[in-house]
Amino acid sequence: MATLERSGAPAFNRFFAALVPLACGILGVVIANIPISFLGGAVPPPLLGLVPVYFWCLVRPDLMTPAAALAVGLSEDIMSGSPPGVWTLAFVLTYALVARQRDSFAGLSGVAAVVGFGTAACVACASAYFTIAALYWHFPPVAPILSELAMTVLFYVPTAYVVGIIHHRLVGASRGDI
Repeated sequence: MATLERSGAPAFNRFFAALVPLACGILGVVIANIPISFLGGAVPPPLLGLVPVYFWCLVRPDLMTPAAALAVGLSEDIMSGSPPGVWTLAFVLTYALVARQRDSFAGLSGVAAVVGFGTAACVACASAYFTIAALYWHFPPVAPILSELAMTVLFYVPTAYVVGIIHHRLVGASRGDI
């Protein structure tokens, strides 16, 4: 045990555990923005990068920092081709809401957990919508952002399940594990 501590293994484990939430968010963004459409472009891609931001902010807030939420939002801006800062601001505002109301969101289970995520996704989509409106000085159509919200909530359960598996296999449930 003393040999492992001197070799830097715990420091590496802490560093690795801190990178997992950021990597999950960026991987979600990349997967969501792969230019392959199964529905012929009828619906926009879901915000898969928002799921890890929400999940890790609730489960391990020490690992999902505002800077990580900012990085995931910035990668969403870059990969989706949206104006710079739109999704970055949306993800950081959503992170702030979830962090502030962590006890309320963390206590939800079942359908209420999906509704809780839907609320957070609604905040992200609304802030992106109003940021675009302020940027271009007119309100864009509402249907695209509502369909993106619907797709995001629809894909929440399978994405949260995968992120949960990653959490239990790579990071661990308690802060003392890392």
